[in-house]
Amino acid sequence: MRPARPWLIAAAVCAGLAIIHTWPLATAPGTWCRNDNGDAQLNEWILAWVAHQLPRSPAHLFDANIFYPARNTLAFSEPLIVPGIMGAPLHWLGASPVLAYNIVLLLGFTLTALAMFALIYEWTRDRSAALVAASIFAFNTHTLTRLTHVQGIHAWGLPLALLSTDRLITGGSLRDAVWLAVWMTAMAYTSGYLAVFGVVMIAVSLLARVHAWLPRAAAVGARFGLAAALTFVATLPLGLHYGRAAIEEGMVRALEDVAMYSVGPQAYLASAGRIHFYTWSGEFFRTSIDYFFPGFVALILAAAAVAYVARRTTASDDLAFSRQRVLMLVAIAIAGFVLSLGTNTPIYGWLYGVFPPMQGLRAASRFGNLFLLGIAALSGLGLSLLRQRQAFRASIIGVALVIAVNAESFRAPFYYTRFPGIPGIYAELADHPGPVVLVEIPFYPPRSVFENATYVLNSTAHWRPIMNGYSGHTPALYRKYADLFGQFPSPGAILAMKQAGATHVMVHPARLWVDRGAAGNFMAQLATNPGLERIATGQQGVTLYRLR
Repeated sequence: MRPARPWLIAAAVCAGLAIIHTWPLATAPGTWCRNDNGDAQLNEWILAWVAHQLPRSPAHLFDANIFYPARNTLAFSEPLIVPGIMGAPLHWLGASPVLAYNIVLLLGFTLTALAMFALIYEWTRDRSAALVAASIFAFNTHTLTRLTHVQGIHAWGLPLALLSTDRLITGGSLRDAVWLAVWMTAMAYTSGYLAVFGVVMIAVSLLARVHAWLPRAAAVGARFGLAAALTFVATLPLGLHYGRAAIEEGMVRALEDVAMYSVGPQAYLASAGRIHFYTWSGEFFRTSIDYFFPGFVALILAAAAVAYVARRTTASDDLAFSRQRVLMLVAIAIAGFVLSLGTNTPIYGWLYGVFPPMQGLRAASRFGNLFLLGIAALSGLGLSLLRQRQAFRASIIGVALVIAVNAESFRAPFYYTRFPGIPGIYAELADHPGPVVLVEIPFYPPRSVFENATYVLNSTAHWRPIMNGYSGHTPALYRKYADLFGQFPSPGAILAMKQAGATHVMVHPARLWVDRGAAGNFMAQLATNPGLERIATGQQGVTLYRLR
């Protein structure tokens, strides 16, 4: 049990930090949620869809039930297949989409921290240094402002891919090449952003350490080639779906779109941590679209690592490896910083032109994850190098620094909304014996498509096709239907619904009218409409109709 003890302790600490940093989520994970944000509802639906569809018809996993009659609709957003598989047992046991999402979210924080712990612990065998690095990478101002994006929290593949890359550079085996392919594949089946970050990270690592592997270029190249080939084969189905979506739906992000989601240098001074936000960083936070300040302790420890290896002249193997790794991590951090600036520098445009997967990304700012990865790992190395000195060897120093880096990023308690459950009227559709294609009214125009997120989440109660939808991409067909269905309940709108294949309509009067009297009059008109047959009425007057 002794070799396992550091890992058991690390896992417990990482899980505990996940609970503390997201407090009070763990007190009621089936009730608390961030469903005031459409992205949270979208990702809850994706996790539920993966759990629903994989055991039934995995070949049609990407033909999700939104934006009917469009196909391949899961490819309109992040796949989240790996997190979906993690949460699938919860869905199969009857957990709500909110409960499953929250458990997967907490698991993502824990695994991301544990992955960084694994990287630094292998390099240093210093538990305190590894826990400091784990805390900085998993619980920082960026991740703690992305609770609605579970794909951004499940970043554990990046440290593990870096660990495999380091092993291959320093003479790793074929097994390390296979593990690198596993981590790259896992990232691709979680998030396109993570897959691109992984490729950039590996390329930068190879360039930064070219002198280390060049004498063994044939062997190292063969192993990286094997990893690339295995990854290509494993992710080919994913690439085909997203490639088809890119062609059929024009899902290519123009550089003008990227410019809207590029950050300036002030993002690296922006912190949501309470200590920094309420003292000096609040203005930077309010004027930035993303936030990457890693904390003063992290910066000091990272600087210590750079200074230590720069000043030492000893040519020992351990120091040589430290120097190579520090150089590699500095290069990764710089690459992340520069690319997060997006179109503010010409480098992003050049990479956009030569690396096609970049053309599917919109938020260039998220390359800041590589900056945080580099700083976190440098901090772990910095603390480990400092702990070689007598003054830093006391365990209390390591514990204090773990507490300090977490205190800098701490922003709990979070505001959550209550999840009341999916309205019971949707069970009518689940039990309906015939085919169902649902239209929910109001059918929002494209500029307000995020309002459909509640409809998307509610569809998990029946999994029937719905013509509404919300995702990272809005298909052209939806825009057409928004114009036609906007006149509901006119005869022309009802005819257009029938011609599009719709069979049922769910009307939400509270969303249509603020004035109760107007809502009542509207619903009274529907009751006498010859094109509609009322099936059921639920809470707040929500009514399900069949199209005659």
